[in-house]
Amino acid sequence: MEPSARETQRARLYGTLGTGVLAAGAFAYVGLVDPHRPGTLFPPCLFRLATGWNCPACGGLRMTHDLLHGDLAAAVVDNVFLLVGLPLLAVWVLWRRRRGERPFPLAAIVAITVAAVTWTVARNMPGFPLVPTILGQ
Repeated sequence: MEPSARETQRARLYGTLGTGVLAAGAFAYVGLVDPHRPGTLFPPCLFRLATGWNCPACGGLRMTHDLLHGDLAAAVVDNVFLLVGLPLLAVWVLWRRRRGERPFPLAAIVAITVAAVTWTVARNMPGFPLVPTILGQ
């Protein structure tokens, strides 16, 4: 027996509400607890633990914290790649879906991969100015 349209709609609504509540809780935690300070309860970056390099997303939690506190300049320093890239990616996906196209054709995947690898190499070069800030070290 297949679920009725009403049950499917209700399941989607509950899924959306649950996702919204979890996202709001995550943003509240990142906004209240400062990831710039060592010893806070945030997961370590596995890429950084394995290689010693900042990954393309390193500084993303600090960037989010800075944005929630209205500090755009600090957010740029923490991770300008995500600050610019995530909104562009969201617009791209919405635009492609609205047109009925696949959100990530092969060319887009290659472009995102090349951009992420380039950003990773550039941000790990000695003297690169945009490095995630950690207070107290």
